[in-house]
Amino acid sequence: MNGSLTLCLEVVFWFALFVVFYTYLGYGIVLYILVKLKELFVKPVKYSLPASNDELPEVTLFITAFNEEDVVDEKMENSLDLDYPADKLRIVWVTDGSDDRTNERLQTRWAGKATVHFQPLRQGKTAAMTRGMTLVDTPLVVFTDANTMVNREAIREIVLAFRNPKVGCVAGEKRIAVQAKDGAAAGGEGIYWKYESTLKALDARLYSAVGAAGELFAVRRELFETMEPDTLLDDFILSLRITMKGYIIAYCTNAYAIENGSADMREEERKVRIAAGGLQSIRRLRPLLNPFRYGVLSFQYTSHRVLRWSVTPFLLFALLPLNVAILLTGGSPVFYGVLLVLQVFFYGLGYWGYYLSTRQIKNKLLFIPYYFLFMNINVLRGIRYLKKKRGSGTWEKAKRAEK
Repeated sequence: MNGSLTLCLEVVFWFALFVVFYTYLGYGIVLYILVKLKELFVKPVKYSLPASNDELPEVTLFITAFNEEDVVDEKMENSLDLDYPADKLRIVWVTDGSDDRTNERLQTRWAGKATVHFQPLRQGKTAAMTRGMTLVDTPLVVFTDANTMVNREAIREIVLAFRNPKVGCVAGEKRIAVQAKDGAAAGGEGIYWKYESTLKALDARLYSAVGAAGELFAVRRELFETMEPDTLLDDFILSLRITMKGYIIAYCTNAYAIENGSADMREEERKVRIAAGGLQSIRRLRPLLNPFRYGVLSFQYTSHRVLRWSVTPFLLFALLPLNVAILLTGGSPVFYGVLLVLQVFFYGLGYWGYYLSTRQIKNKLLFIPYYFLFMNINVLRGIRYLKKKRGSGTWEKAKRAEK
Protein backbone atom coordinates (compact mmCIF):
# COMPACT_ATOMS: atom_id res chain seq x y z
CA MET A 1 0.00 0.00 0.00
CA ASN A 2 2.77 2.40 0.95
CA GLY A 3 4.60 1.56 -2.27
CA SER A 4 1.61 2.58 -4.42
CA LEU A 5 1.09 5.74 -2.39
CA THR A 6 4.75 6.66 -2.69
CA LEU A 7 4.66 6.10 -6.44
CA CYS A 8 1.60 8.35 -6.79
CA LEU A 9 3.26 11.05 -4.69
CA GLU A 10 6.43 10.79 -6.77
CA VAL A 11 4.49 11.19 -10.02
CA VAL A 12 2.76 14.31 -8.67
CA PHE A 13 6.06 15.66 -7.29
CA TRP A 14 7.93 15.29 -10.58
CA PHE A 15 5.03 16.67 -12.57
CA ALA A 16 4.93 19.72 -10.31
CA LEU A 17 8.70 20.16 -10.53
CA PHE A 18 8.59 19.90 -14.32
CA VAL A 19 5.87 22.56 -14.59
CA VAL A 20 7.77 24.91 -12.26
CA PHE A 21 11.00 24.41 -14.19
CA TYR A 22 9.29 24.84 -17.57
CA THR A 23 7.48 27.98 -16.46
CA TYR A 24 10.56 29.86 -15.29
CA LEU A 25 13.46 28.35 -17.24
CA GLY A 26 12.32 25.61 -19.62
CA TYR A 27 10.12 27.85 -21.75
CA GLY A 28 13.01 30.23 -22.27
CA ILE A 29 15.19 27.35 -23.48
CA VAL A 30 12.48 26.00 -25.82
CA LEU A 31 11.79 29.52 -27.09
CA TYR A 32 15.45 30.17 -27.86
CA ILE A 33 15.71 26.91 -29.85
CA LEU A 34 12.53 27.64 -31.81
CA VAL A 35 13.70 31.15 -32.66
CA LYS A 36 17.05 29.87 -33.94
CA LEU A 37 15.32 27.21 -36.04
CA LYS A 38 12.89 29.74 -37.49
CA GLU A 39 15.61 32.23 -38.39
CA LEU A 40 17.52 29.54 -40.31
CA PHE A 41 14.72 29.60 -42.86
CA VAL A 42 13.01 32.98 -42.44
CA LYS A 43 15.08 36.15 -42.40
CA PRO A 44 13.61 39.22 -40.64
CA VAL A 45 12.38 42.02 -42.91
CA LYS A 46 14.05 45.38 -42.28
CA TYR A 47 12.01 48.57 -42.48
CA SER A 48 13.11 52.19 -42.57
CA LEU A 49 11.62 55.57 -41.68
CA PRO A 50 10.64 58.11 -44.34
CA ALA A 51 13.55 60.25 -45.54
CA SER A 52 11.68 63.46 -44.70
CA ASN A 53 10.22 64.44 -41.34
CA ASP A 54 7.19 65.77 -43.23
CA GLU A 55 6.24 62.18 -44.04
CA LEU A 56 6.35 60.99 -40.42
CA PRO A 57 2.94 60.22 -38.86
CA GLU A 58 1.47 62.34 -36.10
CA VAL A 59 1.79 60.74 -32.70
CA THR A 60 0.09 61.34 -29.36
CA LEU A 61 2.11 60.80 -26.20
CA PHE A 62 -0.66 59.74 -23.81
CA ILE A 63 -0.01 60.04 -20.06
CA THR A 64 -2.59 58.87 -17.54
CA ALA A 65 -1.78 60.28 -14.12
CA PHE A 66 -3.19 60.47 -10.62
CA ASN A 67 -1.61 62.92 -8.15
CA GLU A 68 1.80 63.11 -9.81
CA GLU A 69 2.82 66.68 -8.93
CA ASP A 70 6.28 65.48 -7.82
CA VAL A 71 7.19 64.22 -11.28
CA VAL A 72 5.23 66.50 -13.64
CA ASP A 73 8.14 68.81 -14.41
CA GLU A 74 10.63 66.01 -14.97
CA LYS A 75 8.17 64.11 -17.17
CA MET A 76 7.42 67.17 -19.29
CA GLU A 77 11.11 67.98 -19.73
CA ASN A 78 11.69 64.38 -20.76
CA SER A 79 8.74 64.44 -23.19
CA LEU A 80 9.79 67.70 -24.83
CA ASP A 81 13.32 66.38 -25.29
CA LEU A 82 12.16 63.43 -27.40
CA ASP A 83 13.72 63.23 -30.86
CA TYR A 84 10.55 63.69 -32.90
CA PRO A 85 9.29 66.76 -34.81
CA ALA A 86 7.44 69.04 -32.39
CA ASP A 87 4.64 69.65 -34.90
CA LYS A 88 4.09 65.88 -35.17
CA LEU A 89 4.04 65.05 -31.44
CA ARG A 90 1.11 65.89 -29.18
CA ILE A 91 1.45 65.51 -25.43
CA VAL A 92 -1.81 64.63 -23.66
CA TRP A 93 -2.36 64.20 -19.92
CA VAL A 94 -5.51 62.60 -18.48
CA THR A 95 -5.57 63.38 -14.77
CA ASP A 96 -8.99 62.22 -13.56
CA GLY A 97 -9.49 62.53 -9.81
CA SER A 98 -6.17 64.27 -9.11
CA ASP A 99 -6.54 66.63 -6.15
CA ASP A 100 -2.92 67.72 -5.69
CA ARG A 101 -1.06 70.32 -7.80
CA THR A 102 -0.66 68.12 -10.90
CA ASN A 103 -3.17 70.10 -12.98
CA GLU A 104 -1.96 73.44 -11.68
CA ARG A 105 1.63 72.79 -12.73
CA LEU A 106 0.60 71.51 -16.16
CA GLN A 107 -1.66 74.49 -16.82
CA THR A 108 0.78 77.13 -15.61
CA ARG A 109 4.40 76.18 -16.22
CA TRP A 110 3.59 73.92 -19.19
CA ALA A 111 0.71 75.85 -20.73
CA GLY A 112 0.67 75.39 -24.48
CA LYS A 113 3.08 72.46 -24.32
CA ALA A 114 0.55 69.82 -23.31
CA THR A 115 -3.19 69.20 -23.45
CA VAL A 116 -4.79 68.32 -20.11
CA HIS A 117 -8.06 66.41 -19.81
CA PHE A 118 -9.36 66.43 -16.25
CA GLN A 119 -12.52 65.48 -14.46
CA PRO A 120 -12.96 65.55 -10.66
CA LEU A 121 -14.44 62.05 -10.60
CA ARG A 122 -11.86 59.32 -10.12
CA GLN A 123 -12.97 56.20 -11.96
CA GLY A 124 -9.62 54.49 -12.40
CA LYS A 125 -6.91 54.29 -15.02
CA THR A 126 -8.86 52.16 -17.52
CA ALA A 127 -11.81 54.56 -17.52
CA ALA A 128 -9.41 57.51 -17.87
CA MET A 129 -7.74 55.86 -20.88
CA THR A 130 -11.10 55.19 -22.51
CA ARG A 131 -12.29 58.77 -21.96
CA GLY A 132 -9.02 60.27 -23.15
CA MET A 133 -8.87 58.16 -26.29
CA THR A 134 -12.17 59.63 -27.50
CA LEU A 135 -10.32 62.97 -27.70
CA VAL A 136 -7.31 61.67 -29.63
CA ASP A 137 -7.17 61.81 -33.44
CA THR A 138 -3.58 60.89 -34.36
CA PRO A 139 -3.03 57.52 -36.10
CA LEU A 140 -0.53 56.34 -33.47
CA VAL A 141 -0.80 56.63 -29.68
CA VAL A 142 2.10 56.05 -27.31
CA PHE A 143 1.13 55.33 -23.71
CA THR A 144 3.57 56.03 -20.90
CA ASP A 145 3.42 56.47 -17.13
CA ALA A 146 4.09 59.79 -15.42
CA ASN A 147 6.84 58.35 -13.23
CA THR A 148 8.84 56.76 -16.05
CA MET A 149 11.38 58.54 -18.22
CA VAL A 150 11.64 57.58 -21.89
CA ASN A 151 14.82 57.50 -23.96
CA ARG A 152 15.21 60.27 -26.53
CA GLU A 153 14.91 58.00 -29.59
CA ALA A 154 11.85 56.09 -28.33
CA ILE A 155 9.15 57.65 -30.55
CA ARG A 156 11.14 57.21 -33.76
CA GLU A 157 11.89 53.59 -32.86
CA ILE A 158 8.22 52.90 -32.15
CA VAL A 159 7.12 54.55 -35.41
CA LEU A 160 9.72 52.45 -37.24
CA ALA A 161 8.21 49.26 -35.78
CA PHE A 162 4.78 50.33 -37.07
CA ARG A 163 6.13 50.42 -40.63
CA ASN A 164 5.33 46.71 -40.60
CA PRO A 165 1.59 46.64 -41.43
CA LYS A 166 1.15 43.45 -39.36
CA VAL A 167 2.13 45.32 -36.19
CA GLY A 168 -0.86 46.58 -34.24
CA CYS A 169 0.94 47.27 -30.98
CA VAL A 170 4.53 48.06 -30.01
CA ALA A 171 5.83 47.13 -26.58
CA GLY A 172 8.71 49.21 -25.29
CA GLU A 173 11.26 47.84 -22.85
CA LYS A 174 10.91 48.46 -19.15
CA ARG A 175 14.15 49.08 -17.27
CA ILE A 176 14.60 49.42 -13.54
CA ALA A 177 17.07 52.05 -12.35
CA VAL A 178 18.74 50.02 -9.61
CA GLN A 179 20.65 52.22 -7.20
CA ALA A 180 23.68 51.12 -5.21
CA LYS A 181 21.70 51.30 -1.97
CA ASP A 182 18.63 49.48 -3.28
CA GLY A 183 16.96 46.84 -1.18
CA ALA A 184 15.56 43.50 -2.28
CA ALA A 185 12.45 44.95 -3.89
CA ALA A 186 14.32 47.22 -6.30
CA GLY A 187 17.27 44.88 -6.84
CA GLY A 188 15.13 41.82 -7.40
CA GLU A 189 12.79 43.74 -9.67
CA GLY A 190 15.72 44.84 -11.84
CA ILE A 191 17.03 41.27 -12.23
CA TYR A 192 13.54 40.00 -12.99
CA TRP A 193 12.91 42.61 -15.70
CA LYS A 194 16.22 41.89 -17.43
CA TYR A 195 15.23 38.24 -17.75
CA GLU A 196 11.66 39.16 -18.71
CA SER A 197 12.92 41.52 -21.41
CA THR A 198 14.99 38.71 -22.91
CA LEU A 199 11.91 36.46 -23.08
CA LYS A 200 9.81 39.22 -24.65
CA ALA A 201 12.41 39.83 -27.32
CA LEU A 202 12.53 36.11 -28.14
CA ASP A 203 8.71 35.92 -28.18
CA ALA A 204 8.60 38.75 -30.72
CA ARG A 205 11.22 37.06 -32.90
CA LEU A 206 9.25 33.81 -32.89
CA TYR A 207 5.87 35.41 -33.65
CA SER A 208 4.61 38.11 -31.27
CA ALA A 209 5.43 39.55 -27.88
CA VAL A 210 2.87 38.41 -25.31
CA GLY A 211 1.49 41.63 -23.93
CA ALA A 212 2.83 45.12 -23.28
CA ALA A 213 3.77 46.98 -20.10
CA GLY A 214 2.08 50.29 -19.31
CA GLU A 215 5.37 52.11 -18.76
CA LEU A 216 5.76 52.37 -22.54
CA PHE A 217 3.66 50.88 -25.32
CA ALA A 218 1.89 52.09 -28.43
CA VAL A 219 -1.14 51.16 -30.52
CA ARG A 220 -2.77 52.08 -33.78
CA ARG A 221 -5.63 54.35 -32.70
CA GLU A 222 -8.25 52.50 -34.72
CA LEU A 223 -7.39 49.26 -32.89
CA PHE A 224 -8.04 50.68 -29.43
CA GLU A 225 -11.14 49.22 -27.85
CA THR A 226 -13.06 50.06 -24.72
CA MET A 227 -12.20 47.76 -21.82
CA GLU A 228 -14.24 46.83 -18.79
CA PRO A 229 -13.94 49.67 -16.20
CA ASP A 230 -12.65 47.30 -13.51
CA THR A 231 -9.78 46.02 -15.70
CA LEU A 232 -6.61 45.75 -13.62
CA LEU A 233 -4.03 45.19 -16.39
CA ASP A 234 -5.33 47.53 -19.09
CA ASP A 235 -2.04 47.47 -21.02
CA PHE A 236 -1.95 43.68 -21.12
CA ILE A 237 -5.62 43.19 -21.99
CA LEU A 238 -5.59 45.89 -24.67
CA SER A 239 -2.43 44.65 -26.37
CA LEU A 240 -3.52 41.02 -26.49
CA ARG A 241 -6.99 41.87 -27.74
CA ILE A 242 -5.21 43.56 -30.63
CA THR A 243 -3.41 40.28 -31.40
CA MET A 244 -6.78 38.52 -31.32
CA LYS A 245 -7.71 40.70 -34.32
CA GLY A 246 -4.86 39.21 -36.32
CA TYR A 247 -2.10 41.73 -35.57
CA ILE A 248 1.17 41.15 -33.74
CA ILE A 249 2.95 42.94 -30.90
CA ALA A 250 6.44 44.12 -31.81
CA TYR A 251 8.99 44.34 -29.01
CA CYS A 252 11.28 47.35 -29.30
CA THR A 253 14.41 47.19 -27.15
CA ASN A 254 15.56 50.55 -28.51
CA ALA A 255 12.51 52.26 -27.05
CA TYR A 256 12.59 52.01 -23.30
CA ALA A 257 11.20 53.53 -20.13
CA ILE A 258 13.21 53.80 -16.94
CA GLU A 259 11.71 53.91 -13.48
CA ASN A 260 13.01 53.44 -9.98
CA GLY A 261 12.43 50.05 -8.36
CA SER A 262 9.96 49.38 -5.59
CA ALA A 263 11.00 50.89 -2.28
CA ASP A 264 9.78 48.09 -0.05
CA MET A 265 8.02 44.82 -0.82
CA ARG A 266 5.93 45.12 2.32
CA GLU A 267 4.38 48.31 0.89
CA GLU A 268 4.07 46.97 -2.65
CA GLU A 269 0.35 46.41 -3.16
CA ARG A 270 0.99 47.03 -6.83
CA LYS A 271 2.55 43.57 -7.14
CA VAL A 272 -0.52 41.93 -5.65
CA ARG A 273 -2.67 43.98 -7.99
CA ILE A 274 -0.63 42.80 -10.99
CA ALA A 275 -1.00 39.19 -9.89
CA ALA A 276 -4.74 39.68 -9.45
CA GLY A 277 -4.85 41.33 -12.88
CA GLY A 278 -3.14 38.30 -14.35
CA LEU A 279 -5.83 36.02 -12.97
CA GLN A 280 -8.50 38.40 -14.25
CA SER A 281 -6.83 38.46 -17.67
CA ILE A 282 -6.89 34.68 -18.00
CA ARG A 283 -10.65 34.76 -17.66
CA ARG A 284 -11.14 37.68 -20.04
CA LEU A 285 -8.76 36.32 -22.68
CA ARG A 286 -10.12 32.77 -22.63
CA PRO A 287 -10.24 32.44 -26.45
CA LEU A 288 -6.43 32.76 -26.57
CA LEU A 289 -6.17 29.39 -24.82
CA ASN A 290 -7.42 27.73 -28.02
CA PRO A 291 -4.33 26.60 -30.00
CA PHE A 292 -6.48 25.54 -32.95
CA ARG A 293 -7.56 29.16 -33.42
CA TYR A 294 -4.46 31.10 -32.36
CA GLY A 295 -1.67 28.59 -32.97
CA VAL A 296 1.79 29.79 -31.93
CA LEU A 297 0.35 32.77 -30.05
CA SER A 298 -1.70 30.44 -27.86
CA PHE A 299 1.44 28.41 -27.07
CA GLN A 300 3.36 31.58 -26.18
CA TYR A 301 0.55 33.02 -24.09
CA THR A 302 0.02 29.82 -22.11
CA SER A 303 3.72 29.19 -21.54
CA HIS A 304 4.79 32.75 -20.75
CA ARG A 305 1.77 34.08 -18.88
CA VAL A 306 -0.99 31.67 -17.97
CA LEU A 307 1.18 29.16 -16.10
CA ARG A 308 2.80 31.90 -14.02
CA TRP A 309 -0.55 33.34 -13.01
CA SER A 310 -2.43 30.11 -12.36
CA VAL A 311 -1.16 26.64 -11.52
CA THR A 312 2.60 27.13 -11.18
CA PRO A 313 2.61 29.00 -7.83
CA PHE A 314 0.41 26.30 -6.29
CA LEU A 315 2.66 23.55 -7.63
CA LEU A 316 5.76 25.39 -6.41
CA PHE A 317 4.54 25.58 -2.82
CA ALA A 318 3.27 21.98 -3.00
CA LEU A 319 6.78 20.64 -3.66
CA LEU A 320 7.94 20.90 -0.06
CA PRO A 321 5.01 19.01 1.56
CA LEU A 322 5.08 16.47 -1.28
CA ASN A 323 8.78 15.91 -0.64
CA VAL A 324 8.12 15.31 3.06
CA ALA A 325 5.21 12.98 2.29
CA ILE A 326 7.38 10.90 -0.06
CA LEU A 327 10.01 10.46 2.63
CA LEU A 328 7.40 9.50 5.23
CA THR A 329 5.85 6.87 2.95
CA GLY A 330 9.11 5.13 2.09
CA GLY A 331 10.73 7.17 -0.67
CA SER A 332 14.51 7.02 -1.09
CA PRO A 333 15.88 8.72 2.03
CA VAL A 334 19.11 9.70 0.28
CA PHE A 335 17.71 11.07 -2.98
CA TYR A 336 14.58 12.72 -1.62
CA GLY A 337 16.43 13.71 1.52
CA VAL A 338 18.86 15.75 -0.59
CA LEU A 339 15.97 17.34 -2.50
CA LEU A 340 14.32 18.27 0.79
CA VAL A 341 17.52 19.87 2.09
CA LEU A 342 17.86 21.88 -1.15
CA GLN A 343 14.29 23.10 -0.88
CA VAL A 344 14.68 24.11 2.75
CA PHE A 345 17.95 25.84 1.88
CA PHE A 346 16.25 27.81 -0.93
CA TYR A 347 13.45 28.95 1.39
CA GLY A 348 16.09 29.82 3.95
CA LEU A 349 17.90 32.02 1.43
CA GLY A 350 14.59 33.71 0.61
CA TYR A 351 13.88 34.39 4.26
CA TRP A 352 17.42 35.62 4.82
CA GLY A 353 16.98 38.01 1.90
CA TYR A 354 13.79 39.25 3.51
CA TYR A 355 15.52 39.71 6.86
CA LEU A 356 18.37 41.68 5.31
CA SER A 357 15.97 43.86 3.32
CA THR A 358 14.19 44.92 6.51
CA ARG A 359 17.54 46.25 7.69
CA GLN A 360 18.42 47.84 4.34
CA ILE A 361 21.43 45.54 3.91
CA LYS A 362 22.48 45.04 0.30
CA ASN A 363 22.99 41.48 -0.96
CA LYS A 364 21.96 41.00 -4.59
CA LEU A 365 22.60 37.25 -4.47
CA LEU A 366 19.71 36.88 -2.02
CA PHE A 367 17.41 39.17 -4.02
CA ILE A 368 16.71 36.34 -6.47
CA PRO A 369 15.19 33.73 -4.10
CA TYR A 370 13.46 36.50 -2.11
CA TYR A 371 11.89 38.14 -5.17
CA PHE A 372 11.03 34.79 -6.77
CA LEU A 373 9.14 33.61 -3.68
CA PHE A 374 7.60 37.04 -3.22
CA MET A 375 6.14 37.03 -6.75
CA ASN A 376 4.61 33.59 -6.33
CA ILE A 377 3.15 34.41 -2.94
CA ASN A 378 1.52 37.43 -4.55
CA VAL A 379 -0.37 35.20 -6.98
CA LEU A 380 -2.00 33.53 -3.99
CA ARG A 381 -2.67 36.92 -2.42
CA GLY A 382 -4.01 38.11 -5.76
CA ILE A 383 -6.96 35.73 -5.52
CA ARG A 384 -8.07 37.44 -2.32
CA TYR A 385 -7.40 40.87 -3.79
CA LEU A 386 -9.52 40.09 -6.84
CA LYS A 387 -12.49 39.16 -4.68
CA LYS A 388 -12.04 42.16 -2.40
CA LYS A 389 -11.62 44.74 -5.18
CA ARG A 390 -14.11 43.26 -7.59
CA GLY A 391 -15.71 46.03 -9.67
CA SER A 392 -13.05 48.63 -8.80
CA GLY A 393 -10.69 49.98 -11.42
CA THR A 394 -8.93 52.54 -9.24
CA TRP A 395 -5.27 52.06 -8.49
CA GLU A 396 -3.01 52.89 -5.58
CA LYS A 397 0.38 54.42 -6.20
CA ALA A 398 3.32 52.25 -5.20
CA LYS A 399 6.10 53.78 -3.15
CA ARG A 400 9.16 53.94 -5.37
CA ALA A 401 12.79 53.93 -4.30
CA GLU A 402 14.28 57.41 -4.10
CA LYS A 403 16.87 58.46 -6.65
